[in-house]
Amino acid sequence: MFSYEDIQKYNETDMHIYKYILSNLDKIQYMTIRELAGETHVSSATLLRFFSKNKFEGYSDFKNALKTETNVLKKHTPMADSQELSFFFCRVNSSAFEKKLEIAVELLNTADYVIFVGMGSSGSLARYGARYFSNLGKFSVSLEDTYYPVETFTCSFAAVIVLSESGETKEIIELVQKFRQKECLILSVTNLPGSTLEKMSDWNFCCNMKSKRIHGGYNAATQVPVLFVMEALAQRL
Repeated sequence: MFSYEDIQKYNETDMHIYKYILSNLDKIQYMTIRELAGETHVSSATLLRFFSKNKFEGYSDFKNALKTETNVLKKHTPMADSQELSFFFCRVNSSAFEKKLEIAVELLNTADYVIFVGMGSSGSLARYGARYFSNLGKFSVSLEDTYYPVETFTCSFAAVIVLSESGETKEIIELVQKFRQKECLILSVTNLPGSTLEKMSDWNFCCNMKSKRIHGGYNAATQVPVLFVMEALAQRL
């Protein structure tokens, strides 16, 4: 129902409405537009503008599309996690996503080598990304130590791919600043939109998956989109 091209144009309010809809697909079928406006804390006019942006002729047209989508999902009875990934792959199956990858590939092709950066779970992904890129012919290394003395090395002609769920980790931001001072290209893959890391990057892809923290704050959000983006980039170099 929602295309990658349209989602890329969302403002903060649009993203709020979009996330509410994805989390309440069954419930919305029986709601009036006023009830939906009340649940999302926006006006009915704002909802109508949102539906128009997504190429629906109105609320009734949206509910018809929602009913069709829900019926398809019921036939397959997906688990919540597979349903979320299904929506993700529907979003990236588009020409807009391919164009976004092309921009990143152009940047990476100007670099002699790639440095993958990440902490914690993202550090494990950074190691995988570096090995995968190297397997496909682009020399890459991973860096998980955010206190590594970057300032003592010549990093010219390097591209840095930073992996961060929040895009706000202090140590990662400070490390990226050091790479910036070395005039490295900065590409990033984050999960939350509008992050500091996104704003510091020459290129960013935001996965927009549900954040999940367990056992006192450990990241349990799916990392499948991150793996997909890294592999998609490597295969296009």
